[in-house]
Amino acid sequence: MENKNKKDLGRWGEDLAASIVSRMGYEILMRNVTFRGGELDIVALDGDELVILEVRVRTKGKVQSPTESVGPRKVKRLLRAGSLLVERLEWDGPWRVDVMGITLGGDVAKGYECEYIKDITLGMI
Repeated sequence: MENKNKKDLGRWGEDLAASIVSRMGYEILMRNVTFRGGELDIVALDGDELVILEVRVRTKGKVQSPTESVGPRKVKRLLRAGSLLVERLEWDGPWRVDVMGITLGGDVAKGYECEYIKDITLGMI
């Protein structure tokens, strides 16, 4: 898959994830927040809890599922970026990092499967 297609697929996945969590009652605050060493895909509120949502999209048949592709190094980066965001926003409430994995059935027209993991930690992934 060439980079442009990968980027478009990622943007599509982030749009889908934002739509899904909005229907779950989350309030989207920010998207594509850039920090040194990375980017936070979606920042939202789930009630009174700040949620940093990492979105991963893969096509069916890949060796790893989208959520399995979030390894310990990425979890550390997400937690570090989350801490920086909380500091930047002067947020004093609870916060967590979630992952949404979207698996496509070959192409977008065939549909998708979605896996959502709340409050990831280094020991979970």
